[in-house]
Amino acid sequence: MDVTADHQTLTIAWPAGAESRFHALWLRDNCPCADCRHESGQRLLDTRLLPDDLEVVEASVDGAVLVAFSDGHASSFDVDWLRGYATVDGPRRCRLWGAELQSDLRAARYEDVAAGGSALRDWLGAVDELGFAILTGCGTEPGTVTRVVELFGYVRETNYGRLFDVKTVVNPTNLAYTGLGLGAHTDNPYRDPTPTLQLLHCLASSAEGGENTLVDAFRVVQDLPLEDFELLTSCAVSFRYADAETELETETQVITADVRGDVQAVHYNTRSALPFRLPDDLIGEYYEAYQRFGRMLDSPEYRIRFKLAPGDLFIVDNLRVLHGRTGYAASGGERHLQGCYADRDGLRSKLAVLSRG
Repeated sequence: MDVTADHQTLTIAWPAGAESRFHALWLRDNCPCADCRHESGQRLLDTRLLPDDLEVVEASVDGAVLVAFSDGHASSFDVDWLRGYATVDGPRRCRLWGAELQSDLRAARYEDVAAGGSALRDWLGAVDELGFAILTGCGTEPGTVTRVVELFGYVRETNYGRLFDVKTVVNPTNLAYTGLGLGAHTDNPYRDPTPTLQLLHCLASSAEGGENTLVDAFRVVQDLPLEDFELLTSCAVSFRYADAETELETETQVITADVRGDVQAVHYNTRSALPFRLPDDLIGEYYEAYQRFGRMLDSPEYRIRFKLAPGDLFIVDNLRVLHGRTGYAASGGERHLQGCYADRDGLRSKLAVLSRG
């Protein structure tokens, strides 16, 4: 491995033949020495204080990459650490899926996952990769759903409480509390920020019908015509929820993408959407894109379905995997689920800790 310094650029020629270039300011800003980095890992160096004309004046390799800068500072960089930053990483990769996943649903037993270790890591990994996972053998004790969250993070409390019951009630304020079927949707799109994880735990399931349905909205977006994608990512719509004690409203795009065009979130909920406020010359085209996306979300080629037995639970990435259900008889049987919300960063934090070598 060879290193060369040319004013504001350090070039590393790797043994395999590839080259990587590092800017002087980037190197100086990321110096790992005790003067620049606290033992906690946080920076002591204030980037704003670095000179604009900073240069690399000398570089060599002696077990580590040694760099001297024009401001008089010297740094030592681990070779593998530099190699890890030699390319610009893309977004977190997930496995997109459609109806073909029906024969390979990811499920684990609560007893195994609650013990922690590799079983918990694998179950959380499935959620991160696929956007959902199932847990069986949870029992039917009320409140269990919150204890599952506590295996990896914290319950996200909302106006629905720390947890909520999903069953038919008199004078419901939400269609979830009826026996009606529900199309694929994002929960709480009217909330800012929208909860990133939702869990539902089955306490009773003797009613006819009431199958749960899931669809990977990111997979559907991948198959959208480009003009539909551009409309649904560029135009914002509003969602609203109100009852006697709550009034929530927010505006966002149905599909949110980053600067690279990679999908970050889907907000789709026809029950909570307000009338669109769009320019006259766009409203017709927007409806075409919106309807096409909605029909694709409902297409059997993308949808999986399963019926929870008492003691079963599933978790979804609420901004990626949309969930719904088939209708069920509100009389002649019982369907009772308990649900709660949680945060995806807590799940990914726990997964990262469990995955450390």
